[in-house]
Amino acid sequence: MSIAVLLLAAGSGSRFGGEIPKQYVEVAGEAILLHTLRMLEQEPRLAYVQPVIASGDRRFASLVAQKHFSFALLPPVIGGEERSISMLRGLAALPADVDMVAVHDAARPNPSARLLKDVLDQALLHGAAIPGIAVHDTMKRVDADGKVLETPLRASLRAVQTPQVARRAWFEQAMQREEKRLHLHTDDASVLEAAGFPVYVSLGDVNNRKITTQDDLLWLQGLLEERT
Repeated sequence: MSIAVLLLAAGSGSRFGGEIPKQYVEVAGEAILLHTLRMLEQEPRLAYVQPVIASGDRRFASLVAQKHFSFALLPPVIGGEERSISMLRGLAALPADVDMVAVHDAARPNPSARLLKDVLDQALLHGAAIPGIAVHDTMKRVDADGKVLETPLRASLRAVQTPQVARRAWFEQAMQREEKRLHLHTDDASVLEAAGFPVYVSLGDVNNRKITTQDDLLWLQGLLEERT
């Protein structure tokens, strides 16, 4: 069984701001995307990484030139404006021997070895798994005007992260079944859920944080400085 990562790096990072897409911003001497690739090397079962980049992106090629990784870094494919389009193109580009796919955000540069092991173990056991962390604040569901509709039980809630892992065939079937509703799904697992596939939550990590704002960037800088 071969496991591949779809590394989604086609986003513009509009919330982040700046002229450089966030995955290429340098932190502690290296681009965020390189930090992500180095962290993925902690999991020996990852055979391939399939990058999905934006049209016209010339930074990726120069960034990884002459770099060597423990997995096979495949030639990048061009993604789309929507995550679902990037997913479809990435899935189509994977080698035929790939059975399990882990979808990961390039701007989430700190998946720990424990997190990667646990999500793969759970996905291999159940067919699909996603890392999640317990929610400590009370959550409210509200309407468009801000009126509270419901207070869900906090014990049953999880804040989910990537990589989100599933059998390749499940992802492909789910994307086909949900073809007309893909734009409604906010993550990869919700497509699987809507198509009827079971998804289990594995151990997440508070440090597996997606870099979305300048505050996130400052947090990452501090984390990496502490580590070194």
